[in-house]
Amino acid sequence: MKNNINSSSINPISIKAGALVQLSPALAKTSQTIAIKQIPASSKPINNKIHIREQKGYFQRLRTSLNSIIIAIFFLLPLIQYQGRQAVLFDLNKQEFYFFGTTLWPQDFTLLAWIFITAAFLLFFITAFLGRVWCGYLCPQTAWTFIFVWIEARIEGSHNKRRILDKSPWNRDKIIKRSGKHLLWGLIALLTGCGFIAYFVPATSLYPQIFSLSASPMLTAWVWFFAICTYINAAWMREMVCLHLCPYARFQSAMFDANTITVAYDPSRGESRGPRKRKQATDLGDCIDCNLCVDVCPTGIDIRNGLQYECINCGACVDACDQTMDKFGYARNLIGYRSENHLKGQRNKPLTSLKFLGYGIAAMVMFSVICIDIYLKKDIQLNVLRDRQSLYRETLDDKIENSYTLKVRNKTQSEKYYRLSVSGNRHYSLQESIELKVKAGEQITYPLTVYSQVNEAIDKATPGAYPMRAGMAKIVFKLIDTQDPNNQISQDSNFFTP
Repeated sequence: MKNNINSSSINPISIKAGALVQLSPALAKTSQTIAIKQIPASSKPINNKIHIREQKGYFQRLRTSLNSIIIAIFFLLPLIQYQGRQAVLFDLNKQEFYFFGTTLWPQDFTLLAWIFITAAFLLFFITAFLGRVWCGYLCPQTAWTFIFVWIEARIEGSHNKRRILDKSPWNRDKIIKRSGKHLLWGLIALLTGCGFIAYFVPATSLYPQIFSLSASPMLTAWVWFFAICTYINAAWMREMVCLHLCPYARFQSAMFDANTITVAYDPSRGESRGPRKRKQATDLGDCIDCNLCVDVCPTGIDIRNGLQYECINCGACVDACDQTMDKFGYARNLIGYRSENHLKGQRNKPLTSLKFLGYGIAAMVMFSVICIDIYLKKDIQLNVLRDRQSLYRETLDDKIENSYTLKVRNKTQSEKYYRLSVSGNRHYSLQESIELKVKAGEQITYPLTVYSQVNEAIDKATPGAYPMRAGMAKIVFKLIDTQDPNNQISQDSNFFTP
């Protein structure tokens, strides 16, 4: 390729081996030669198993700490007892969700919907600011994958030894190592299956039943189903989940802008890259082309090729590169967390980003909705059903009666007593004073008859009452907790007259 451009005014162009470059007709007729640097293909082809090199450093300690906290919470939360029962439990048989003394019913699941929507907007907000940091530090797939990799490294050795073991013929040593590895993987997967089902079945009975082989076939099947899913995901699929199955990897770029901080390579410092000895004088850039950033990457990419959707922002390549820079006496942060503005030498201004502000405002609005929903949430549920077979009945003592059915649910974890009253724009009465006893989490059905006087004089004698009119009138049913009068609920219905 030739051109008339002064070679001193251009930088070498780096392309991958085998890539096709199409030049404009004007550039094709020029005479100067443009230097083409061949970048070797990754040492980890995507069609081969990726053996992650273990890496130590600040970001790996941070990732390990956060992953450990997530795993500890996952396993320990179902074991916590609160007020005599499991603190967090989704009881599918009773259709109840217990959370530290608070009971949520299917009617309250709008609250869970608000929580999930808020979590989504928070994820978008964090992504707009820090990129795919969720995947690298908080995603369960990443946490369990690194657990399995850690077990694999303890048994089979470093990444190079594991690669050699893959290619070696089957012998006694290989059988022992592979059997031990898969046995421990299976045990971790089984514990994970139990840990997940413990959120739906009391953990105090689940673990003894599973490990004593006395669990029901249905319970056993569900535990093994999630155990097998864990084993397949963390032991075999690993990075394929992040690359091909996770939808977040596909739409994350829609949330990025020039202010988004991601793991990035600084080509202005690193190029042109090349190997050299320590303290050797050279005209090359700071990148010594050691490929450690590729060896430690859990998805097997080369971050030096630019931003890629496969990057999970775990920071392993940052720690590896900083370690190399320290050895060669170069400044750190050749690979680091930076934005497009940082690479251009500009100041980062996230508060000027419409995406950053939009997701933040949306998250705050949804958080406000959650607070309002919790504030308005009642511990009593009352449904009033009219008798559909008869609109009204006339009694011998000149009264009109309407029949109703009350469905009262106690949504707390203690027995409650509720006092019932009725009111409206005329005088209503009950046959007797009614006090309902409802056990914890119980729903009762209570038939009820309400009376209203036909005699107009009696109605007028009642303060605030109106003469009887034909048609339909409003009636209000109210339940009041006798132990806590502030805990009350009411529901409107209709009272029919001739």
